[in-house]
Amino acid sequence: MRRLWLLFAQTVTIALALFFVYTAVQRPAVPTKPVPAAAHTAVLADASATPSPGSYRAAAGRAMPAVVNILTTKAVRKRHPLSRDPFFKRFFGDRDEDDDQNSLGSGVIVSPQGYILTNYHVVEAADEIQVVLPDGRKAAARMVGTDPETDLAVVRIELDKLPVVALGQVEQAKVGDVVLAIGNPFGVGQTVTMGIISALGRNNLHINHFENFIQTDAAINFGNSGGALIDTQGNLLGINSAIYSQTGGSVGIGFAIPVSTARNVLDAIIKDGHVVRGWIGVESQEITPELAHSFGLDRDSGAIIAGVVRNGPADKAGIKPGDILLSVDGKPVKDTNEMLNLIAQLSPGGQSTMRILRKSRESDLLLTVGKRPPAKK
Repeated sequence: MRRLWLLFAQTVTIALALFFVYTAVQRPAVPTKPVPAAAHTAVLADASATPSPGSYRAAAGRAMPAVVNILTTKAVRKRHPLSRDPFFKRFFGDRDEDDDQNSLGSGVIVSPQGYILTNYHVVEAADEIQVVLPDGRKAAARMVGTDPETDLAVVRIELDKLPVVALGQVEQAKVGDVVLAIGNPFGVGQTVTMGIISALGRNNLHINHFENFIQTDAAINFGNSGGALIDTQGNLLGINSAIYSQTGGSVGIGFAIPVSTARNVLDAIIKDGHVVRGWIGVESQEITPELAHSFGLDRDSGAIIAGVVRNGPADKAGIKPGDILLSVDGKPVKDTNEMLNLIAQLSPGGQSTMRILRKSRESDLLLTVGKRPPAKK
């Protein structure tokens, strides 16, 4: 009887096991809920959306097409035959000077006729000048004229449908205004940097003969020379010219030639091929507190005449060393830089009235303006 019971129990156990296996195989799969598409799809911004506040892409977009790269080539004279001698190579090295020397800079198209403003030091002594536009077009440029005393030059290209930058009103610019610098630093390609106007009317930097720089902290580096300094509307305020740096890179002190100066130089070069300036033949000196005390002056404005060119316009008019020039044609002379600029604006051959102070007495002298001699390179 016991054996029958064990047989029955085993049979029931096997039957239950088969039942559970069958039930598990036949159970329907639990339906899964699909995930909505919005839960895993990235949302793309509207490409036509208004730019975020503080963006200057509109200003940059207006000016960038007119800022070009300038490539210059200067042929190097052949080496002396003895320079190939091993003895000479020990001292001078094995330098390959037969190849042309290349340099790069930037420029700004300011006229539909293809006139381009750039720095004089960018194209100085260049045998060939090539201009590369942002749209990829290239053209050989010819020199129209240079003005070393302001470090400006004008070149011209012959292409159709040229983009042109709008000239701004630098007289309305103020310290603190946002500006953009556009150029080709280090040859990496067209680049835009941002900063503010740090100062206006910078002079006595001994960079150019005539100085009236816009100072900015917008990054200006090697290759930016001749590029554009623009306002937030995309208008040209200046031509980037120089930086103050002990390393060669930007340290936040850059200088641009005001567009007012550049426009005058541009017009003169297009008209005459060079800039004509007035000259009276004097050397001047700043009025320092020590000199003011020595001369018994109660003023710190004006320019002391330190020297007079013999038989020059000033000498013929009776101006003498020690005189203090107070005004030119009624325009007050603040310092020697102001005097230089006022005289340079006079037309050679015309008459001009100089007010001077001599031994505590003021007097007016009439002179005939001369033509300023070419600057020595």
